[in-house]
Amino acid sequence: MPKITYIEHGGKKHTVDAPLGTTVMENAIRNGVPGIVAECGGACACATCHVHVDEAWKEKVGPPSPMEEDMLDFAFDVKPTSRLSCQIKMTDELDGLVVHTPAQQG
Repeated sequence: MPKITYIEHGGKKHTVDAPLGTTVMENAIRNGVPGIVAECGGACACATCHVHVDEAWKEKVGPPSPMEEDMLDFAFDVKPTSRLSCQIKMTDELDGLVVHTPAQQG
């Protein structure tokens, strides 16, 4: 089963199992990872599940969709590696994915 490592703004790491087809957001919520609020429940209708994809994973994760880019306008501390975690689905290729949570959510 793929794994995701979430790194909190303060540096604390959380590594969790992530079933194929689930999202980075769903796994954060299911495992009580701090820093992912997910107010809209994964509908890409807010920016409260914003993460910074680790630079080493940026190409594998890919760019945000146009709708996701629109929502990122409401996020705090947007960077070139910013994504909404509700829009990243786990695949075998993403086993070991590392994401960082921002200091606050938008």
